[in-house]
Amino acid sequence: MTKEELASMFDHTFLKAYASRDDFIKLCDEAKDIGAAMVAINSEPVKLCKELLKGTSIHVGAAISFPLGQTTLDIKLAETKQAIDDGADEIDYVINVGKAKMHDWDYIEKEMKSIVQLCHQNNRICKVIFENCYLTKGEIKHIALIAKQVKPDYIKTSTGFGTSGATVEDVRLMKETVGDEVKVKAAGGIRDWKTCQAMIEAGASRIGTSSSLKILEEFEKYCG
Repeated sequence: MTKEELASMFDHTFLKAYASRDDFIKLCDEAKDIGAAMVAINSEPVKLCKELLKGTSIHVGAAISFPLGQTTLDIKLAETKQAIDDGADEIDYVINVGKAKMHDWDYIEKEMKSIVQLCHQNNRICKVIFENCYLTKGEIKHIALIAKQVKPDYIKTSTGFGTSGATVEDVRLMKETVGDEVKVKAAGGIRDWKTCQAMIEAGASRIGTSSSLKILEEFEKYCG
């Protein structure tokens, strides 16, 4: 893997509540410098980042119902539609974790089908955030099996705002469950090359991180 190939796996992230225009300018400039796949932001600044990245191949990704997932399906769909209309290329939505804990799998499937369909009708990439820190291994596998049938583009480990982030064990479980039907994004707590490498080796195709520059610097040193 080259430095450029690694950078192209990154969803370069800034999802803080205090994010300002200057933060988004910096985020987009960094994404352009390294050749990231996407900038990961909340839905309000989508228009701004789309303009800042105009003329590049870097995607704008909107986080939907972030970080709790505890909004109704209608609200999630409305936010997704607004983000798409504002120029979002990719949608990362948080499942209703409470419904998953109650094993209301019909709801999880309906929610996933509805949002994935809206994204795909508009030729947008859809990622489903599980928030694994609150789920058992059996629950993670069950949601992944639903995803294998519904076929979002990615399933994703975490928001980065829960009690813990991505783990190698969870990435491997998710990838083994969906196989080649769906890709896996690892996010949450990935701040160095060693952790990033482990996630990729476990099956992650995308890495969500706010430490992209640090990871790439460590990768260069690792490669000598």
